[in-house]
Amino acid sequence: MSRIGNNPITIPEGVEVNVQGNHISVKGPKGTLERDINEKLEIKIEDRKLTVKRPNDETEMKSLHGLTRTLINNMVIGVKEEFTKELQVNGVGYRVQKQGNDLNLILGYSHPVMYKAPNGITFDVPNPNTIIVKGIDKELVGQTAAEIRTKRLPEVYGGKGIKYSYEVIRRKEGKTGKK
Repeated sequence: MSRIGNNPITIPEGVEVNVQGNHISVKGPKGTLERDINEKLEIKIEDRKLTVKRPNDETEMKSLHGLTRTLINNMVIGVKEEFTKELQVNGVGYRVQKQGNDLNLILGYSHPVMYKAPNGITFDVPNPNTIIVKGIDKELVGQTAAEIRTKRLPEVYGGKGIKYSYEVIRRKEGKTGKK
């Protein structure tokens, strides 16, 4: 019994779900998402509830059952309300500027780092030390935030770098001199 896979997905008002074979498309007020799923899994829509059924109890089908249900649920949530990830830039002289749809990151290098926004992603920069990544595709929002973070990973001695807003950087003590 898959606890996640057996939960039905409630389709909210304003969201339209179309299933054709193993292709699913979800359309809502924020946009449209499409995905191909495993052809062995069966999707049924009844009374604005979507359920995912698996054909047997093999290990592969069990894992795909919960995964597919979660992916479809993220698509439904994404087209209704956007996903966001917040990043913080810490360090003396480190800052972020928004130029059109792209980001200009000043991170202590000899040159500014430009980051182009992928299709479907928008950036919000409320202050020079905060980046908010927004989009309807949860996977793409997370990947974009992770790529921006790799431009200057947070370091444990000074705490400088780009980190997630919820992330806690454990600080290390610096070197001590001989006595």
